[in-house]
Amino acid sequence: MIERLDKRARAGLFRARTARAITEAGLSQAAVARAVGVSRSTLSQLLRSEAARLPGAQLLGDLAGALGVSADWLLGLTDRPERAAQLAQAAMSITQAERALIDDQIFAWHQEAAGYKIRHVPATLPDMLKTPEMLHWEYAPHLGKTTAQAIGAAQDRLDWMRGSGSDYEIALPLDELAAFAGGTGYYAGLPEALRREQLGWMGELHRQFYPQLRIFLFDQRRMFSAPVTVFGPLLAVLYMGSSHLAFRDKERVQAITGHFDGLVRAARVDAREWPEHVAELLRGLG
Repeated sequence: MIERLDKRARAGLFRARTARAITEAGLSQAAVARAVGVSRSTLSQLLRSEAARLPGAQLLGDLAGALGVSADWLLGLTDRPERAAQLAQAAMSITQAERALIDDQIFAWHQEAAGYKIRHVPATLPDMLKTPEMLHWEYAPHLGKTTAQAIGAAQDRLDWMRGSGSDYEIALPLDELAAFAGGTGYYAGLPEALRREQLGWMGELHRQFYPQLRIFLFDQRRMFSAPVTVFGPLLAVLYMGSSHLAFRDKERVQAITGHFDGLVRAARVDAREWPEHVAELLRGLG
């Protein structure tokens, strides 16, 4: 929240910020004066005056436009110099989501958030927990002859993620894992041997990396979640199938983080119970 200023203090802040913006823009006062349609002496007097003097709305808007900053920032109404459109663009962005193992944007976000906790609700099983055989079954129709190379590159990146110093919390719907174990729905046609191997591998990874890796199972009938990843306090990303919707503003990141933490609190199977749950699914496969 911006502190309320009296007119004299606001005028002083206006002069200081305008002078700073002129310097950072690499412009002279004469160039700025020409750009806003006033004489150099008029602008100079406005910036030197110790009186509680502020420009009119027209001149204020012209100055903000010429200097590439917001009028609110010049007046001390915000601590961010960007214009509203720039702030909105920085706060939210939409990027293409490739149907592939190697998504450069996702990897860049992981690198940016190295050392922070990563919270993840995957669309299917999390790629970083899949066996090469599972990755091949899932992605071969989309990758063609490059499948082996893509899997190798993906494994290298996943190894980096596991060694990045980040804690990973993964929340999975109970029915997603049940569909996988039973080979139904999305996983129809997946051989039982591959399902058995995949379940065993997820149990082994949990054993190796717990508590750095924590997996929770929630009931979608009680609490639904779209696929989402929260990269520490930096950004939150919703997966929409063909694109990612990324938020960087503090309020939305905190809201989505709170949603994920709600999934963890409501989990039917918490991280400590994950190994036994996997073992039970394996027993169900006979």
